[in-house]
Amino acid sequence: MSKILIAYYSRKGQNYVNGSIKNLAKGNTEIVAEFIQKAVGGDLFEIDTVKKYAEDYTECTVEAKEELRAKARPELVKYLDSIDEYDTIFLGYPCWWGTMPMACYTFLERYDTEGKKIVPFCTHEGSGMGGSEKEIKKTCPKAEVLSGLAIRGAEAAQSESKAVAWARKSV
Repeated sequence: MSKILIAYYSRKGQNYVNGSIKNLAKGNTEIVAEFIQKAVGGDLFEIDTVKKYAEDYTECTVEAKEELRAKARPELVKYLDSIDEYDTIFLGYPCWWGTMPMACYTFLERYDTEGKKIVPFCTHEGSGMGGSEKEIKKTCPKAEVLSGLAIRGAEAAQSESKAVAWARKSV
């Protein structure tokens, strides 16, 4: 049986949900990551940045867009010593500006993903996976990148059966 890592970036606090700003106690992507762990086991790892994004949702989107334009690689709060023991990496994130947050690039570029299976999943409010699958393939050319799962953020808490079925097919 393969060893599984579920690495994810998730935003708590102000989020865009069904056309308005809502305050979330737990980020949508974290909710889905926990569903995946419950379904297939594995270790959870939260990707978190040293420099925090603005609490205000609109300001956060501006910061995220600036990071994307600059191809920034924000420093993370912590890193795994290695991912060598993992065969399968579920990578979760909100879809920001058509791709994953730049912190996910920081995470992926730190490790040797050759021979790993990367299984992306994202939460969104209309953009689906955007171009993130293509970007992961470009960032990790020696990994096998499977088709991702996109879950509307507003439906994250009700997505357990969908996430479980997809995760079990992906391992």
